[in-house]
Amino acid sequence: MATTVIGARGFVGQRLVTALTAAGRAPWAPAKGDPDLLTRDLGVVFYCAGLTADYDARPFDTVEVHASLVSELVKARRFERIIYLSSTRLYDGLPVAQASEDQPLIFDPTDPRRTYDLSKALGENLVMTRSGGRGAVARLANVFDWEDGAPGFLSEWLIRARTERDLTLDSSPHTARDYVHLDDVVAGLMAMADAADPGIVNLASGELVTNGEIAEVFAAAGRKVEFTRDGRSTPPPRAAVSKLAALGVTPPPVRDVVARYLAEGKFA
Repeated sequence: MATTVIGARGFVGQRLVTALTAAGRAPWAPAKGDPDLLTRDLGVVFYCAGLTADYDARPFDTVEVHASLVSELVKARRFERIIYLSSTRLYDGLPVAQASEDQPLIFDPTDPRRTYDLSKALGENLVMTRSGGRGAVARLANVFDWEDGAPGFLSEWLIRARTERDLTLDSSPHTARDYVHLDDVVAGLMAMADAADPGIVNLASGELVTNGEIAEVFAAAGRKVEFTRDGRSTPPPRAAVSKLAALGVTPPPVRDVVARYLAEGKFA
């Protein structure tokens, strides 16, 4: 069956294309605006396109990439399955300690910073309710890696660690996030493609880890990490990961991944 990766030049899309090609499933990776996207048979579609860091500065582009293009794809019906990449950020408004995939979501439409969440939620809705039962959603936690150019706070932290032994970070040690490595996300996406009816799946570790706890891993490796802030905020809900585990993917704890990275890498 054909495979298509939309957003193949992005952080997740690039690694996914590499993994699919290595598995003998080399995908079609159309460029943005490719006129064939709505006319050719796409097979299994991984919809990896999106805006994250600059969504607030580009709200209309955010809606376009998260919902409008998805609407056109679903309307065209030229796929066997479409897997839409969303985010566990959609749980941030929930007053619960742990959020599962079937949890009803809560959004404040008057908050301008909810453009990201609402546009992702609309993309999810179209894929899950308008694709004739051929849609699935992957809700990604905070994805990290240490290759040059990898986005996100922890990625930038680990990249800096290659050349800086002691670090000062513009954040608080009390900030807690669910971190999942990029390779585990790719494994989860490929498992979803092979599953009969995955539905919505959290691609997450299921554990909230503070910056301070990761700094302790650095300290155990003989490194020093300091933070410029000391604020505390309400942590987001933990993402339930039983559905991901049922697909055969269990991401290791971020502290173990970071410890191995510091032990095996060649640094300054």
